[in-house]
Amino acid sequence: MIIAIDGPAASGKGTISKRLAAHYGLPHLDTGLIYRAVGRLMMDRGQALTDAAAAEAAARDLRLDALDETRLRGKEMGEAASLVAAVPGVRAALLAAQRAFAAQPGGAVLDGRDIGTIVCPQAAVKIFVVASAEERARRRTRELLGRGEAADEAEILADIRKRDARDAGRTDAPLVAAADAVTLDTTALGVEAAVAAAIAIAESQIRG
Repeated sequence: MIIAIDGPAASGKGTISKRLAAHYGLPHLDTGLIYRAVGRLMMDRGQALTDAAAAEAAARDLRLDALDETRLRGKEMGEAASLVAAVPGVRAALLAAQRAFAAQPGGAVLDGRDIGTIVCPQAAVKIFVVASAEERARRRTRELLGRGEAADEAEILADIRKRDARDAGRTDAPLVAAADAVTLDTTALGVEAAVAAAIAIAESQIRG
């Protein structure tokens, strides 16, 4: 069984995906980390994130079993991921790896921005997680402050809106809900309520 969870940054899709994976006993892949890792590799190499050829080469060189999550978090890496993900060659290079992960015996849970539409259109469960830009900015601010990092909520809100526009407006695999996905708005939901709602949606889609 493949579960596809899509949505914009800080919508809650990562937390929901991890909890669904634990609930159903499935492996989980945060595909956003892959794109962050491409950006990290480019930065380590001293390359400009706008260099499409370098981004494609980094994507081909990336090893999924060598991701260092501690170096892939934070605002800087989120912005880097959004930039390299807009390069068609990067998406093509990483597509096979994501599909291979999803094809594991028993299935998997993947979260990202194009899982239900491009990576795993055959997924049994498709959920598109959303929340207002303002609420997502508040969440990201709390997250950064909790890690001891500086955070300006107004600046984060502006960045989120800019990133949303870029992710939704790109020609290759734009951020959009699959036609058969169920939208889950977490704006007014706490973690437990959001997870419970996601499980209810998954169960309904599995039965259907």
